Parts: sequence; structure tokens; C-alpha cells
Amino acid sequence: MTGHFTETQVIVVGAGPVGLMLAGELRLGGAQVTVLEQRTEPTTESRASTLHARTMEILDSRGLLERLGTVPNDVMGHFGGIPLDLTLPTPYPGQWKVPQIRTEELLQEWATELGAVVLRGHELRAVTVTGDHAEAEATGPGGETVRLRAKCIVGCDGENSAVRRLGGFAFPGTPAGRELLRADVDGIDIPGRRFQRLPGGLAIAARRPDGVTRVMVHEFGRKAEPRTGDIPFEEIVDAWKRVTGEDISHGTPLWVNAFTDASFQAAAYRDYRLLLAGDAAHQQMPIGGQALNLGLQDAVNLGWKLALQVSGRAPDGLLDSYHTERHAVGRRTLSNIAAQAMLLLGGEEVEASRDVLAELIGHERVRAHLAGMISGLDVRYDVGEGGHPLLGARLPHLPLLTAGGPTTSTALLRSGTALLLDLTGDVARAARLAAAAAPWTGVVTPVAARPADDAGAADTGAGAVLVRPDGHVVWAGPQDTDDTTGLVTALARWFGERAGGTDATTAAATPAMTAAMTADVTRKAPDTRHRNRSTPMGTLNGKTALVTGSSRGMGRAAALRLAREGALVAVHYNSDKDAADEVVATIEKDGGRAFAVRAELGVPGDVHELFLGLEKGLKERTGGTDLNILVNNAGVMGGISAEDTTPEVFDRLVAVNAKAPFFIIQRALKNMPNGGRIVNISSGLTRFANPEEIAYAMTKGAVEQLALHYAKLLGPRNITINSVAPGITRNGNPAFGIPEVVEQMAGLSAFNRVGEPEDVADVVAFLASDDARWITGSFVDATGGTLLG
Repeated sequence: MTGHFTETQVIVVGAGPVGLMLAGELRLGGAQVTVLEQRTEPTTESRASTLHARTMEILDSRGLLERLGTVPNDVMGHFGGIPLDLTLPTPYPGQWKVPQIRTEELLQEWATELGAVVLRGHELRAVTVTGDHAEAEATGPGGETVRLRAKCIVGCDGENSAVRRLGGFAFPGTPAGRELLRADVDGIDIPGRRFQRLPGGLAIAARRPDGVTRVMVHEFGRKAEPRTGDIPFEEIVDAWKRVTGEDISHGTPLWVNAFTDASFQAAAYRDYRLLLAGDAAHQQMPIGGQALNLGLQDAVNLGWKLALQVSGRAPDGLLDSYHTERHAVGRRTLSNIAAQAMLLLGGEEVEASRDVLAELIGHERVRAHLAGMISGLDVRYDVGEGGHPLLGARLPHLPLLTAGGPTTSTALLRSGTALLLDLTGDVARAARLAAAAAPWTGVVTPVAARPADDAGAADTGAGAVLVRPDGHVVWAGPQDTDDTTGLVTALARWFGERAGGTDATTAAATPAMTAAMTADVTRKAPDTRHRNRSTPMGTLNGKTALVTGSSRGMGRAAALRLAREGALVAVHYNSDKDAADEVVATIEKDGGRAFAVRAELGVPGDVHELFLGLEKGLKERTGGTDLNILVNNAGVMGGISAEDTTPEVFDRLVAVNAKAPFFIIQRALKNMPNGGRIVNISSGLTRFANPEEIAYAMTKGAVEQLALHYAKLLGPRNITINSVAPGITRNGNPAFGIPEVVEQMAGLSAFNRVGEPEDVADVVAFLASDDARWITGSFVDATGGTLLG
């Protein structure tokens, strides 16, 4: 391919549940991702509607269950239509009924909040793989040609995958022999049927709370027919009447389709820079909802590995382990589905086998074995040497007690990093483990905890565990030893060689580490994955920053201060280009890096213009568009009494001081990796009355609410957001040239002086650093004691 390319790190093809889950996982890992979807709008078809226990645990580990609200559940599942109790040690046993339309909606909200870009109406036409890149060519919604370049392309585009076809993946398997017709029908009232076997065939009918009935029917002995178009509702009406004797022709079909017992699996899930996940990698009869769950779990296994790979931090063979692990799981799942299809769709010839299996399911070990297989809870990977029963398995859901309060083992995975969990309650031992893992800071989060009950302790049988971001245990340490050799080996195998920091072979628990672990062991490790450690220039070395309104005053001082700490700073200005260029020149003269970007705030298109210039400048200097630090400093003063404030003045204040920061944050989060920092400049006037600035103070009060409420939303990503409130600060106003006025203003400060821009800039730099990782949602008084009264 030739021509202009849009650059990203990963292209995901397909915005179904699997593609959106993968997009979110990639963003949690810090990778840039663009999703191409042929459909112009999200699906309106219910399709898959069952989530199993392991998938529910995964959604919990990403903080997504609360968004689902109350979900219907039934612990009784089935194996080939034979009733099967799915109860197992998990908070989420059974089958959870979530329509696919809701699953997609939830996952798209999550992925885009994390910064994934979803392009709808884009049909993939070609892929090209080079030594350095994978390139995709698509047709856009207006018929235009769109070209993208990335490190890898992942096909999550279903059983007719364009990525699989264009990439030449072998897809061996067994063609369809039988089919099950199904439809969602409104306006019918028929008896419920759960896998009812009648003389002529199989009938299933389940009425939803909204009154729509899902019907499924298979006629024994009838072979699957090749399908080239839509299935007429009349075909289902006729089949249903032949099998049940009931007439449903008066109903209104909302969705009609058929699924068959065809079974195919890609010979390889990875071919260099091309990968497959979900139905693109395996096609199977969606019996009991296993197909969707299998695909979602593919995405969670792949996401963190691919994020490490495209950032250049993955150890050798990590991405190959995606195929090794998930192909084996897929093969086993397709095998159990084939067995179920035979038992479900077979006629009299399978009755004896059904009777025998029904008897065996009455034995607890058989029931638990089948329940574990269907729910996904029994998946175990080969993660290396060791005999601990947890190795390779998912970490059980455990209620835990930490210094920060009660939590669960599942909740501790919400940052998307690996988890080093000490369960002994020995703070010093936990600190020693944390010291051993220090070189992997930002990739591994150390946490000290103890099980909330004796049963929880018995579930692990380990003093400490290392858990991958997908929840699977790759190292388990005994309770009675401090030997970290196995831990360091596991860290290197799964997360690469040491990224820097203390040498794990000689590290000891320092008093500071012990104090930190004691104070609150639940804090997330700061994200330093994007830091360039080769030139330790300052606390922000390798970071990127945008300071709005930084051509003068406090914004200028903040830009200079961040640049001194090593950040590449985007100096934003409204109209004074010369002043902005002077700031850039000053930074560069001192050995720093900066560039100017212009955008008038408070007008239509302001944020779009700002980020066009920002991303262009970042890409030219870093090769990417990551933004680690955002300082919302730009603002306008009112200087008008309440009675003289016009609607036009008021609207201008709100547009610049409140509306612009909100939408700048919204847009910046698409570029901001985990561990980012947002600082909003407020004002001491939100706490100190000045009748001449009522409207202005209102807008700054709104800014403070951004920090309070966004802090809760962004916590799982380790992004902090805080408000800094300057007091009377020298800003170029002519009043600061009048000694008598300055003296009067200085008297309001506890230090008997007016503030300097550098006073505020130092506070901003602190909040932008890793030292402020435990501060979020806060109001920081930087008024020099003016608010003391």
C-alpha cells in the first residue's frame, strides 16, 4: 500500500463484544488502539445472551459489573440439554442473562473512556504485513479509502473474518450437518419449554421480561441447508408447528437466524503481525453461551500481552503464548460443544447416551468437572515449573483485608497491571517482595493483605502469589520462606527483563518501603512504563505535558517548571504567538523540549483545533500521541460587578473557564496512558468572597467539581486529578506596579507577600509527579495562607 496512513499501535477489526473487550484491555496496558467496524451502528439483535462465571469474574476485575445493574441469573445450566447445576466456588455461579446489545454497549463505553478509537462504517479491504508494520486498507462510510498502519492487526470480526481470509489463515474443521432455527418473537403466548424433546424434534421457548419469546426448534433427522440469505420467519413457523403443533404465525419476528453444528478452528491464532480472537479464530455451535464467553476470554488473555509487545517490553515468546494457551482452550471447548450438539440434536439414537450421562451427572465429581469446563473456571495454563495447585489457574475470588480496608482479590486487578499479592499479613515480608519486584514498577502492583476468613486462606495455600493481568497465577510462594528467586524468574519470564530500579537480587526492605506498605498497601504502583530512563533529567523525564494558557503568567511558569523536570511541554496560546514562542525558546535554551500550539478556547471547535495541533507536535517529536500530563490553566477574569454582568460576559466566562476544561479532559483521556496526571487551576475566590468576581468564582467552583467527580472515575486507571487554588499572584496586571497596592494585597497572606507564578508552578509540578500518586480529587490551597482569615 502507498499513500497517507493514520498511525496507531494496534488495529482491531470488529466492534463486537470480543473486539471491544480487547480494545479496553489494550488501553489498560497503555497501547494505542483503533477499532474498525463494518456496521455503522451497534447491533440491535440480542444474539448471545449468556455470561458464565469466569466472564463475570473478569468483568468484576475491570470494575464493570456495577454498570450492568441487576442481571437475571440461573444456577441451573445444561450439558447437551441435560440439566446441570453450575454451582462452584465463585461469587457468580450459573448463567447470567445479558443481551448482546447491552454487552456491546457496556464494553464500548469502557473502551472509549479508556481512549480507544472506534471507527464505524469502515469495511476492511486489504492487509499488508511488512517487517516493521501491519497496514490495513478500509472503505469508509462515504466510500473513501482509509489507510491505517500499526504494529499488529487483530481480527475479531466473526466467523466470516476478513482478517482471517486476507491473512491466509488455515481454518480446518467439520462442515455443518444439523441446524437449530431460532427467533425472537413478540406477541405470542406459548408454554415455556426447556430443551423439550418431542417425537418430531427439539423445542425451546423462553419468555423474556419484556414479553418477547425466544423460540428454537430442530427437526430430528433434518440436515442443515446452505444459507445464502435471510431466513424467512415462515420457515420457523412451519418447523415449530410440525414439532409442537402450535401456531406462532401471528407473532412479530424481531430477529431470525439459524446456527449449525459446524466446527472450525484456525490452525494458528497468530501469524507474525496478524492475530485472531473470538469467532474469527474458532467457529462453533453457541450451545449454552460458550462461544461468546470463549471469545471474551481470548481477548483478556491477549490484551496485556499485545500491549507489552507493541511497547517493546515483552519478553521473547510472550505473544506466542497467546496461541499456545488459547488454542488449547478453544480445542477443548469445541470438543465439548460437539458432544453437546450430538446429544442435543440427535434423535432416538442418542437417548441411551443421554440416560447414561444424566446418571453420571448425579455424581458430584462429574457434575463439578462439567460445570468447571462450561463456566471457564477450570482453565489452567502451563506457566512453568512448580507443583502448587494454583499455578496456571485463575486466582480464586477471595475477600481480603488490607491496611486500606476490605477488598477482594478480583478488585485488586482493576488497574490492569499484574498483581504481587502477599497473604501472610507480615508487612516486612511484603515489603521485601515489593523490593524484589521494584524493577517492574508500573507493570506489577505489590499488595499486602490477608484473607478475611480461614476458608479464604485455605483456598490459596500460599504465602504470596504473582498474578498476570488476566487473573492467572504464574508464581506461588510458600508462607515460610523469603526466597525470591522463583518470583524474579517468573517476573522476567512474563514481563521481560528488569526495566530499571533496584536490583532484585540485592534489594532489601528499606524503612521507607516498610512504612509505605504499612500505611496503605492497596495503592496502585505509579505507571512509569513510558519513562525514558536513559537520561535522568528530572522527575518527569520522558513524560509529555499540555499546559493551556501558558504563554504568560502562572501557565508560563508551570510550562517552564515541567520542562525543567524533563517533560516535553506543549505551550498553548490563544493569540500571542510571540509570547508562546518566547516560552518555547526559553525552555529549549535551558536544555528542555517544547512546542507551541494555538487554539482559541470558548468557541465552537476549540478542543478539536487544540488537539489537532497537539497530536501533530507530539507525533513529530515522540512518534506517538501519548499525553501524560494535562494542566488546565487557561481562563479569563470577569472584573465586573454582579449588577453589570451581561449574559454575554457570563457565557464567555463559563465557556472558557468551565466548559473548555471539561471537554479538554474528555478529549485528553483518549491520549492519556494509565498513571496520567490532570491539574486544574481554580481560585482562592471559591473560598474567599469578592463581590466583583461572583460569576468568575462560579466558573472556578465548577472546575473544582471536575476534580472531585472525575477522581472516582479515573482511579482504576491510576490517573489523578486535582484542583490548585492560587491566591493573589503576580500576573502582569498594572496594579502590581503600585507599591501601596502590593503592600495592601501582601497583607492578606500569612507570609506578608504576594504570590509569584513560580509558587504555583512548583505545586503543579509536584501534583504532576509520581510523588503525588496518592493525591486525587483534592483542593490544594496555594494562596499563601490567604484563606486562613
